[in-house]
Amino acid sequence: MPKLSGISHQRAVNAFKKAGFWITRQGKHTTMTDGKRIITIPRANPINSFTMAGIIKDAGLSIEEFKELL
Repeated sequence: MPKLSGISHQRAVNAFKKAGFWITRQGKHTTMTDGKRIITIPRANPINSFTMAGIIKDAGLSIEEFKELL
């Protein structure tokens, strides 16, 4: 698995928006959906790389695809 450094919450949200997700709810976490999948992003800066890798997997993307969206 390629290395993914910790990124900010806002950069992650913007990348997922480019992938077709939209925000459904915000609080301590941001919940996003694309109509089929639901992902939850913690509002931490930076987001732990292990946590971010799990969110990317849940979104149905590879780490390479996600890095291109950043």
